[in-house]
Amino acid sequence: MDKSELLYKIGITLIPGVGDINAKKIIAYCGGAEAVFTEKKSNLLKIPGVGMYLAESIVKNKILQSAEKEIKFIEKNKITPFYFLDETYPERLKHCADSPIMLYYKGNVDMNAPKVVGIVGTRRATEYGKKICSEIIEGLASYQVLVISGLAYGIDIHAHKAALQHGLMTIGVLGHGLNLLYPSEHKPTAEKMIEQGGLLTDFISETPFIPENFPKRNRIVAGLIDALIVVEAAKEGGALITADIANSYDRDVFAVPGRVTDRYSEGCNNLIKTNKASLVHSSKDIIYLMGWEEKKKKKNEGVQKQLFAELSEIENNVVNLLKENNPASVDWIRVKLDMPATKIASLLLNLEFMGIVKCLPGKMYQLL
Repeated sequence: MDKSELLYKIGITLIPGVGDINAKKIIAYCGGAEAVFTEKKSNLLKIPGVGMYLAESIVKNKILQSAEKEIKFIEKNKITPFYFLDETYPERLKHCADSPIMLYYKGNVDMNAPKVVGIVGTRRATEYGKKICSEIIEGLASYQVLVISGLAYGIDIHAHKAALQHGLMTIGVLGHGLNLLYPSEHKPTAEKMIEQGGLLTDFISETPFIPENFPKRNRIVAGLIDALIVVEAAKEGGALITADIANSYDRDVFAVPGRVTDRYSEGCNNLIKTNKASLVHSSKDIIYLMGWEEKKKKKNEGVQKQLFAELSEIENNVVNLLKENNPASVDWIRVKLDMPATKIASLLLNLEFMGIVKCLPGKMYQLL
């Protein structure tokens, strides 16, 4: 990423009182991140939602001084920045309305892995919860699933450790900048994760360490995944917030049930009771519900070659896109082809009837 461009992209995120959704609107009105800071105050005031205080904050350009400091931190610590309009930005997260403008990543795994699950739960995990968590991850190991969690106490850290143990890539989404790690006891695990996954945040390095920031990361966990697995959760807590966000993003949500008298199963049981999560006992349930059963590709190869010759030009375009990125979301295909969602849905339905593609949970399509 060009250093001068990065300056303005980071700067957008530092404008006081501007969230990700409004920041995207301002960028769209001005025509780019740099244009926001070069625009006249009078023109900024014409943008819906931009008042005098906000306009003055932008034109004073003091924000860019902080952005320059962050760039130095990024370069010194070999951190990879992602801007929401860049091709390198995580594909699943890109289509979420409130996805972060900027992400900061230290690791070595592609976040657009074919299969991605989030595993969350209580910070006070019981032996039952830890056992179930380990068994689920062990069962998913042969499917090379990317495991996402929050590096917190309890189920989170247990999920990361189990993923590392079984050779799976795992990413920890942090509620603070990459200049520190909370809790500090998890630093040895975090260091291993940088080599076998990574650490991800949308907070700059000098963000004050406050508990209120931690729930904000839940939208990133929910946006990066195909499915969320809740293993033990009390009646209220961050895991249930993540489940709600995942549902709003049309992700698949699973919950492990527990005894009705167990405090840290109450949240999971309520998710199942209110149809906000599907009940799962093991990795086999998840694999079945996600349609991840291993299939013999040879069986379909002959059929594909015969059918591809009969496809229309636009259907071939869809197939070629899926060859590049398989599976892919409906939104991604729509953006690439610049076509209405209804037309894309019709094309995919025809291809599914022909046995060329398969619909997966989370509005994803896979080339057979």
